[in-house]
Amino acid sequence: MTDGRNAEPVTPGETDAARRGATVWLTGLPSAGKTTLARALAERLRGTGHRVEVLDGDELRAFLSADLGFTRADRDRHVRRVGFVAELLASHGVKAVVPVIAPYADSRQAVRERHERHGTPYLEVHVATPVEVCSTRDVKGLYARQAAGELTGLTGVDDPYQPPETPDLRIRTHDRGVEDCAAALHALLGERGLA
Repeated sequence: MTDGRNAEPVTPGETDAARRGATVWLTGLPSAGKTTLARALAERLRGTGHRVEVLDGDELRAFLSADLGFTRADRDRHVRRVGFVAELLASHGVKAVVPVIAPYADSRQAVRERHERHGTPYLEVHVATPVEVCSTRDVKGLYARQAAGELTGLTGVDDPYQPPETPDLRIRTHDRGVEDCAAALHALLGERGLA
């Protein structure tokens, strides 16, 4: 008896790499470029026959974790929920690209361990954009609101962010363009037999 994992029908001409699911978790500060990079990677992967889902952090907060706040316990719970969904998709041959801050190392490690227990490939990518650059980009106006005293608990400013010590890849989006960053990430997937 099987639990149905990886029991997908094979599409003619589909490569082994395209059939292999994986989670690519992009962690970094708000406005670091995680979602932009995730979308660029997804486009590249779809162009070569991969099934891809981008699990956007804001959308997941609204629909999967609307009951949670921003305490450390709630942030941990949110990351674990997202990790569960990503692993489930990846176990069925989908590339789950996850641009979610995940500020705490122990939460990210719990997600990695879940993937390892199930034999599901997992890559952690640190989108290492300095806070000064993120605050200039300020895509959602969070840094401006924090500076004006309208917001507290902003990750990397007045709430902790623990950068990964040994990510699978560290990308500095302030030093290179989006396509160059996506190419580097795509190359990593290729090296791991996932693209």
